[in-house]
Amino acid sequence: MGGSGRPASWKSLESRAEVSLPPQDLWRPLSLFNFYRLFLGCLFIFLVGLFGNTLSLGSSDLPLFFRASIIYVVMVLVSQLATRLRQPRFGLQLAFQVGTDVACITVLSHASGGVQSNLGMLLLVSLAAAGLISRGRTTLFFAALASIAALLQHSYAVLNQEAEITQYVQVGLLSIAYFAIAWLAHTLAKYAIASEDLAVRRGVDLANMAEANRLAIQDMPDGVLVVDERGVVRQHNPSAERLLGYQFPEAGEVTLEDCSPLLMERLAAWRQNHGHESEVLRLGAIGHRLRVRFLPVQREGFWGAVLFIEDIQRMQAQAQQIKLAALGRLTANVAHEVRNPLSAISYATELLQEGAHEPAQERMFQIIMDNAARLNRIVQDVMQLNRRDRVQAEPLLLADLLPGFIAGLSQAERVERSVFSIEAEEACVVNFDRGHLDQILWNLCCNALRYCRKLTGSIKLSVWRMGEGRVILDIIDDGPGVAPEVVPQLFEPFFTTATGGAGLGLYIARELSEANGATLDYWRQEGSGACFRIVFGGQDEH
Repeated sequence: MGGSGRPASWKSLESRAEVSLPPQDLWRPLSLFNFYRLFLGCLFIFLVGLFGNTLSLGSSDLPLFFRASIIYVVMVLVSQLATRLRQPRFGLQLAFQVGTDVACITVLSHASGGVQSNLGMLLLVSLAAAGLISRGRTTLFFAALASIAALLQHSYAVLNQEAEITQYVQVGLLSIAYFAIAWLAHTLAKYAIASEDLAVRRGVDLANMAEANRLAIQDMPDGVLVVDERGVVRQHNPSAERLLGYQFPEAGEVTLEDCSPLLMERLAAWRQNHGHESEVLRLGAIGHRLRVRFLPVQREGFWGAVLFIEDIQRMQAQAQQIKLAALGRLTANVAHEVRNPLSAISYATELLQEGAHEPAQERMFQIIMDNAARLNRIVQDVMQLNRRDRVQAEPLLLADLLPGFIAGLSQAERVERSVFSIEAEEACVVNFDRGHLDQILWNLCCNALRYCRKLTGSIKLSVWRMGEGRVILDIIDDGPGVAPEVVPQLFEPFFTTATGGAGLGLYIARELSEANGATLDYWRQEGSGACFRIVFGGQDEH
């Protein structure tokens, strides 16, 4: 690999700037020049055939003028055919056409009375066109050729006593005009070449910049949507498809209304009031909380907008990982160091409980044992975090796994089995660590038991397939739900709303979910109760 490290598409674009303008781009103006010459020859034949020499065309030799016009048209037709066949090469064809113009127009001028007929002025057009088409390479040569032809024609006329010597001044001025037009065309061609080279270089720069922007947008973790004033999506990236849960078609016009009606509504509101440039919404099939930022494309007027869609859950997870990086190492060491003295305290308390004691002393011993048990649970929860890196995933059929789990949970927590209801679609298979899944479900179901009314069907476990291999597991209770101001802190470690809780259950459940490629989030219910949703990557059944 080279040291530049640039994409291959950039190299191909840069190579265009090093190559001169291809001949294919010059054939079209050469063909248009031929059409002008064909029109000019046909016009001569028409005028002579209709008016004779009354227009001073062919005034000296009308038959010669007529024959020269026919020959000129035939030569133009031959040139047009050669131009279409692209044979011979471009330079020879241009030289042949200009040479034909010089020869034929000189003969037509001689047949019409020489320099006084002013037909020689027509060569100015041919020289200018040739200079622009050939990019000024041989323009001065063509001017010299036209000047020599004009001087030879006039000299022949003077020798035959058909013209006066004093008219050499007019011929000289005409020759000067030939060179002036040729030099002007040469100068304009140089400017045209410089402008084309600059345009190619600017085009390469713009193409490289567009390619860099495209690659940056495609690789961004945040979603990007570019919409015009009609709400039509002009550009998007894969992250936008993932966050919105919408698959953009490869062809066809897609509006923001098709992707997300709520997003279109907020865009319309933003257009009315540009002060609200950022909003937090729940979008997509999964319902993640997303921050949407609106930026106008133009400062004056409104052409369109760029929408940046940021996953708040991902940002919170990154912030949390940074915040807990040092805390995790510290708590693991503290948990290990606390376990030994905690065991000694529990053992000493059990020894002190032996024998008869006063009620007050018994109460003090029980307080010590209860708090030691609570500390032991906290230590066990902290040690559970070490298991997230040891994943042994296996295919699990949720419809078969959940009934056995609920039976064991009901017996351990001493609640009626009817408190739990299971609604599971068939063939919902997930690739997950069985021990991790049991721990997650245990934490979530115990949390639901703590707040539900413990009636028949108070806790519902719903399993369904969302598509694209994703499986959803909802754990819903009929309790009071979670206060909106508490929701952002639900999954933070050591945060709890229950008396005596350690505040690590939901945090550990989310950590274990992410270790297995799943996501755990709180889903707000329209009525009462709370819903915790696990989104699995899923696995197709074979």
